Amino acid sequence: VQLQASGGGKVQAGGSLTLSCAASGRTFSTYTMGWFRQAPGKEREFVAASSWSDGTTYYADSVKGRFTISRDNAKNTVLLEMSSLKPEDTAVYYCAARTYGSGMYRYTTRHEYDNWGQGTQVTVSS
Repeated sequence: VQLQASGGGKVQAGGSLTLSCAASGRTFSTYTMGWFRQAPGKEREFVAASSWSDGTTYYADSVKGRFTISRDNAKNTVLLEMSSLKPEDTAVYYCAARTYGSGMYRYTTRHEYDNWGQGTQVTVSS
């Protein structure tokens, strides 16, 4: 599975950006898709994910209410709509796919995903 993330950029605090991730693979609809981010000097952290089994979405507390993850199984894409951006949202954002296992659980650690995109930089200025 190949993942290609795009849509990053520079934005002022309070602004919005939408990240997109295009995936290869004929069974995209059975992947749990997630977004993670990594700020300089920090560990890669979970942001949001979309379960394949029932469409459940879940978020890190730090982005809940501001970010929305969505997927289009017909186009093999997953989006991360980010609004009310804060300087602390500055990071490289990665999309990830978990291509195996049940979609009934919540997967929030990087070790639970087996495919990663190359990352896209998001910079939020104050």
